[in-house]
Amino acid sequence: MTSLRIAFAGTPDFAVPPLHALARSQHTLVGVLTQPDRPKGRGQRTTASPVKQAAETYGLAVSQPQTLKTEEGRADLASWNPDVLVVVAYGLILPQAVLSIPRLACINIHASLLPRWRGAAPIHRAILAGDAETGITIMLMDVGLDTGPMLLQQRIEIAPTETSATLHDRLAALGASALLEALDGWSAGALKPIVQPADGVTYASKIEKAEAWIDWQRDAIEIERQVRAFNPWPIAETRMDGEQLRIYAASAQYGSDTNNVGTIISTEDGAITIQCGKGRLAITELQRPGKKPVSARDLANSISLVGKRLG
Repeated sequence: MTSLRIAFAGTPDFAVPPLHALARSQHTLVGVLTQPDRPKGRGQRTTASPVKQAAETYGLAVSQPQTLKTEEGRADLASWNPDVLVVVAYGLILPQAVLSIPRLACINIHASLLPRWRGAAPIHRAILAGDAETGITIMLMDVGLDTGPMLLQQRIEIAPTETSATLHDRLAALGASALLEALDGWSAGALKPIVQPADGVTYASKIEKAEAWIDWQRDAIEIERQVRAFNPWPIAETRMDGEQLRIYAASAQYGSDTNNVGTIISTEDGAITIQCGKGRLAITELQRPGKKPVSARDLANSISLVGKRLG
């Protein structure tokens, strides 16, 4: 197998498994690009990115430029003299000047089956759309938004109870193994880049917090997807008695009554059931302001809920 000099660019948790995989492979990691340390949490304590923390455990050189549009911002990457730059959820757009630095190519791990769900939030959008499957695409990068030729795709089914949290972790692990397979196959000449098809292009725009608001006039199936897609962030929400009510877990049910949309119609079988525009939503985990998330059973045992209207 060919051993490559690889620079790595990534920032969040999703990029950590591929970094671990490369560090334990026959390839040589020459340096890591990641976003600058940011304030985080209630105390706004300055915190290193998950990728930086992982890189430091291997004693890797780490660079955190504010921008890659300047020669100064690109200096560390250029000095590493990489054969390949592997990019995973880095968070900065790579200008042509960066794409030209590696001797061979820049390679990206994208969490969808391209050309479906190009863009920032492919995991959330796949769940929201009710997709039956998704996967990982390993591609050669160009200046477009996830438009480069593909080296490898691997598919997985989206489980009926899948949340963005669980799908994120499954795809991160899949991305790590797919990356090594693609690097080995491509460097050996066994994998040839394939141009993305023109048909089937969709865009996964960034998730906005306002999308978490539940419209009870919608189909219960659509609201269930909203709950699953927005867990762990921004968390689907409604209002009850004028207070925010965040919903962490729920499932759609059949039901024909459309006269009491948004009303809690029962608290049986460990669920709080809401009438939707079509069907019903059975909530099993939720959170009131200033409280920890609790089961629907526990909340139903503490206050009277049937007949309350949400929204």
